[in-house]
Parts: sequence; C-alpha cells; structure tokens
Amino acid sequence: MRSFKGEIQSVKILLDTNIILDIALARQPFFDESKQVLSLVEQGEVQGYISASTFSDLYYIICKAKGRDSTLEFLRELATFCQVATVDNSVISIALTCNFKDFEVAIQYSTAVINLIDAIVTRNPRDFPVNTPRIVTPNQLILELTDSPQIS
Repeated sequence: MRSFKGEIQSVKILLDTNIILDIALARQPFFDESKQVLSLVEQGEVQGYISASTFSDLYYIICKAKGRDSTLEFLRELATFCQVATVDNSVISIALTCNFKDFEVAIQYSTAVINLIDAIVTRNPRDFPVNTPRIVTPNQLILELTDSPQIS
C-alpha cells in the first residue's frame, strides 16, 4: 500500500460525510480524529475536497441538531478551506453503474474518480469496495502524514 509521506505535490483527499458530521456534531469517540484530519486541511498539509452533493446532506443533518443559522455558519467556514468537488453528469453516470450497496457512497467514489482525488477519508472503508482511489481512515491518514497517532 502506497504511503503519502514525502509526497512533493499536495495530496488531494475527499472527506466523506461522516468525517464532517463527527466534527459538526461533536460525535464521540470520533471527534478528535476527524478534527485532526480537518486541521491538516486547514494547515495546507493536504488539499481537502467535499462533494457538492455532500453539502446538502450536511445541511439537512446538521440543521436538525443545531438549527439553520449555526449550520450555515459551519458550512460557510468549511467552504473557506475545503474545495467543492464537482458532481456532474459523469459522476452520476458512474455512480449509477458501479454496483455499490449505498448510492451515496457510489456518488462519493465517482466524485473522487472524476475529480482526480488521491484518497477518500472515511470511517467506513468497507463501504468502498475499490483500490483506487485509496480508501483510508482518519487515523491512517494522520499516521502517514505526521508519523504520529491521533490525538486522544
């Protein structure tokens, strides 16, 4: 398995919906790892992408728990340092034919392929039955980029 350590060009990662929700909703025990991944994006250690379709999912889920204003504030902040990965006809065409159990996961995978993403960061790697792009957990990414385990 290829490591990201020592890459000259910045690694492009797609943040799965669950990683962002861990942070927005302070979900334990996942918050610290997910926050550390997002910090790597904020610091420019990696290029963070979020699928365009994920933004509507995030709004819907976070809004239920935190209300409209807080949700929009969180998403605005996120958009200042994460790039939006395009979801277009090509992404949907791939998602409709790739035979994943979960269609949202198929869209995430297809988004990563079309946007030339190096890895998808997720807590649910088994949901992605592929080898390319790489599928990594937050802890795997943290270990590869920092040579140190997550903050506990």
